Amino acid sequence: MAIVASLPDVNLFSSLPSSPPPSDSPSRSFRPTPPIPIPKYSPSRRNRNPRTDKPQSNPALKLPHRKTRYYKPVQEGVISSDGERTILIGESGVSYQLPGAPFEFQFSYSETPKAKPVGIREPAFMPFAPPTMPRPWTGKAPLKKSKKKVPLFDSFNPPPEGKAGVKSVEMPGPFPFGRYPKEGMTREEILGEPLKKWEKGMLVKPHMHDNRQVNLGRDGFTHNMLELIHSHWKRRRVCKVRCKGVPTVDMDNVCRVLEEKTGGEIIHRVGGVVYLFRGRNYNYRTRPQYPLMLWKPAAPVYPKLIQEIPEGLTKEEAHEFRVKGKALKPICKLSKNGVYVSLVKDVRDAFELSPLVKVDCPGLEPSDYKKIGAKLKELVPCVLLSFDDEQILMWRGRDWNSRFLNNPLTPVLSETNIADDADKPIEEQTVSDQNTVISSPKMISLWKRAVESSKAVILEELDLSPDLLLEKVEEFEGTSQAAEHTFTALVLPGNEGAEDYVDDEDRPEVYSDIDDDFDDECSDDDESLEPVGPEGSLPVDKIVRKLREKLK
Repeated sequence: MAIVASLPDVNLFSSLPSSPPPSDSPSRSFRPTPPIPIPKYSPSRRNRNPRTDKPQSNPALKLPHRKTRYYKPVQEGVISSDGERTILIGESGVSYQLPGAPFEFQFSYSETPKAKPVGIREPAFMPFAPPTMPRPWTGKAPLKKSKKKVPLFDSFNPPPEGKAGVKSVEMPGPFPFGRYPKEGMTREEILGEPLKKWEKGMLVKPHMHDNRQVNLGRDGFTHNMLELIHSHWKRRRVCKVRCKGVPTVDMDNVCRVLEEKTGGEIIHRVGGVVYLFRGRNYNYRTRPQYPLMLWKPAAPVYPKLIQEIPEGLTKEEAHEFRVKGKALKPICKLSKNGVYVSLVKDVRDAFELSPLVKVDCPGLEPSDYKKIGAKLKELVPCVLLSFDDEQILMWRGRDWNSRFLNNPLTPVLSETNIADDADKPIEEQTVSDQNTVISSPKMISLWKRAVESSKAVILEELDLSPDLLLEKVEEFEGTSQAAEHTFTALVLPGNEGAEDYVDDEDRPEVYSDIDDDFDDECSDDDESLEPVGPEGSLPVDKIVRKLREKLK
C-alpha cells in the first residue's frame, strides 16, 4: 500500500468525483418558496394577560404531590386541629376526633400496631367531608357517591312484601311467643335476651352457603365497614364476615373489635368466617350513623422491625443466627389470601424444640409478611431477625420459658436413626431430623385412655408386611366393636328373672324400639323387681318433686 500511495496519478476511490463542486455558485443559492405557507397563529389568551403571583390564602394548596417523598417526625399528642376537629397520635396510632362522635375514628381498627408512629408521610388532614367548604386538591380524588337512592325505612314497621323497589326484609327478633320488639339505645337493650342454641343454629344455617358477605382483607376492619355492616343488617339479622390474609393471625382481636365498634354479637365462628348478630331489638332507623372516609390516609412511619443488633444478642451472635437461618427448613408455607389461625400456636410449638423458627411466605406482598412478623412478635412473643427471601426468621429470645415445665417436650428418635445421629449436637437433631415424635402429657393421657377403652391397640412388632398388618387391623376391629356394644348385665335376685327368659327361636322376627316404649308403659312385670335403692333416690323422683312444687 505504501508503493501505491507513492504513485502520482493513481486514485484509489475512482467512483467519487475528483474535485468537489464549487460552493459559491449563484445557481445553488436560490431556494424555492414552499408550496403551502406556514400558518401564523394568533397568540394564546394565556400569554395576553401577564401572570401575577398572588399569595395563596389556603395552606392546603401548598401541599406536595402524593409521589413526592414527604416525611415529618411526630410525637404523641395533637398534630393538627380545626376547631373541635382534631388529629392526634396516641396508643392506637393516628386517630380523628369529631364533635359528637362516640369514639375516636381510625382508618383501621384491627390492624393498628401497638408501637407508636414516629412520623407521617403526608400533611395531616381530615379524610372526612369538610363541614363548610370543599377540600382543596391535594393529589387524591374523593370517593364517588353512589347513584342508587336507598330508601330509608323503620325495621319495626317494614314495607309490605309486594311493594315495588323493595327487597325482602327480615323482621326484628327472634322473639318468644307473645313478645314484641322494644326500642333500645344501649348495646344490652338492642341485643336483648341471650340467644339459645337452637336459635343460633336457625340464624346461622341460611348463611352457611350464601355469598352475601363482608370481605375483610389486609387492611382489617376499616372505618367504612361500619356503614357496610349496618347496610347488611338492614335486611338480614345476621351479617357474614369472611376474613383472609393478615388479620386472621389474631382472630380474637378481630372479633373483639367487631363486637365493640358495631354493637353486635358474634354467635358463630369457623376459621376465618364470623357470623355477626344485630340484636333482637335492632332498628335500622335509630342505628348510629358515622361519616364516611372519602380519602384513604397514608400509613404513618413506624419503628423498624428488624434491627441490626436485636435485643439480647451481640452483633456476632445475630450474624451467626442469620447464617444458620438460611439452612433452616421452614415450619410452614403461607399462601396468599390464606387463613393463618393456627400460625401462632405452630410457632410456639416449634420454639419448644428449636431456638430458631422460619416461616416461608412465597408470593406475599412485602407489607403483608412484615405485618405478620409484627403480629408474631407481639403474640408469641419472639425476636425478629430477618425478612430475606420472603421468609420470616425468628428467635425465641433470652427470656423464653417452656410451656411444659414439669414434662418438657423431648424428641423420640427411631432405632434406625440413633446410630446416625449419635455424633450430632442436640440442636441439630431436633431441627433437622424428620422422624422426631413430639409427646406431651395430654397426648399420653389420651392414648392411655384409648388403649384402656379398647379403642386403640399397641403393636409390639413394627416390621409387619401389609398382609399381616391387615389381619391385625381386622382382628382389632372385631374386638373394638365387641367392646363398644357390650354393656354391664343386670343380675336379678332369686329365680324369678330366669322364668322370663325367652329363647331366640320364640322371639318375634319384627323388632321395633317404638313397640318397646309402649310395652314398658303397659307391662306389670315391674312389681316383681326389687328396688335397686331407697325410695325417692332416683333422678326421676327429683324431677317429680320439682314439678309438684311448681303445681302447688
